[in-house]
Amino acid sequence: MFDGLNMGMGNLYLLSNAKTRSISPENFTGEKGKGGMCELENGSAKSAARELGRGWKVNPFIRIPAGETFVIADVEGPGCIQHIWLTPTGFWRSTILRIYWDDREAPSVECPIGDFFASGWNEFSQISSLAVCVNPGSAFNCYWPMPFRKHCRMTLENRSDDTITMYYQIDYTLTDVPEDAGYFHAQFRRVNPLPYKSNYVILDGVRGKGQYVGTYMAWGVNNSGWWGEGEIKFFLDGDGEFPTICGTGTEDYFCGSYNFENKKEHRYQSFTTPYAGMAVTGTDGLYRSQLRFGLYRWHIMDPIRFESDLKVTIQALGWRNDGRYLPLQDDIASVAFWYQDGVAAPFPALPDRDALEVI
Repeated sequence: MFDGLNMGMGNLYLLSNAKTRSISPENFTGEKGKGGMCELENGSAKSAARELGRGWKVNPFIRIPAGETFVIADVEGPGCIQHIWLTPTGFWRSTILRIYWDDREAPSVECPIGDFFASGWNEFSQISSLAVCVNPGSAFNCYWPMPFRKHCRMTLENRSDDTITMYYQIDYTLTDVPEDAGYFHAQFRRVNPLPYKSNYVILDGVRGKGQYVGTYMAWGVNNSGWWGEGEIKFFLDGDGEFPTICGTGTEDYFCGSYNFENKKEHRYQSFTTPYAGMAVTGTDGLYRSQLRFGLYRWHIMDPIRFESDLKVTIQALGWRNDGRYLPLQDDIASVAFWYQDGVAAPFPALPDRDALEVI
């Protein structure tokens, strides 16, 4: 049995020939029987362990100096990443996660760590979903299964001016991968502000066969009033001007309704569920300017299949005083998650540090 995509409560009792491994600063390679071997003098926590010595939590974290990149995983396949846990310091958009499959030069995942874990605004919000969990105090967990055939490499780039501290653990299996297993991808984008009467592009340029499995959006509102009338659109397999899938409103796509409003308390209502959720940051007050929203929608039970190409856009729409739609010029960032055959073409250039900043 392939121990990755098919593992769940329904077949958890089935035995497998897959080999479980785990990478952390206490075992950088994930090799069998090689955990906790760091010598005291080389450990990141050598002072705390000085009276106990080797084997006593000598090297539980790493430090990444400013401007440097650290390889947190380098695994020969075939196998499948099953769980990533990490807890960062510093500004979350200044640490960039990249994942490379099968010795490709371009990453298939390239994203600030906060946004990858549905936390784009550098503030803690509880998330309890199947694909991503964010737990107190800043514990990021990812459960997207990520099969690979030859090789997996993960890196963290520190774009800040300060050294960052990182605790992390990557749990995976060494196992056969079926021919029809797709490669996991995640692409970040940001536009601030969105040009007037422009559609926000979540994803474009995807070529091949696959399925779209999730959207995260960090949406900063620059106008007073309701901001979520816009429709999401999925252009599939040669669609032209008009898409195959057209939603009915932003809160509808993220599985809410009627402005995410708690009508009894006259405020936005945050929520977190297995497949969708919304968190609001800032001084909460319905329809106020400068509020910031984090929204996720996982297509785990309803993946959007495509055969040859895919483009995803969303409108930013509010209301004018006379009942007409108002195209908005908001601060919008997103992460698109999908699987596809082969590896996607190189992504658009990631914005520089200033363009990623949350101000």
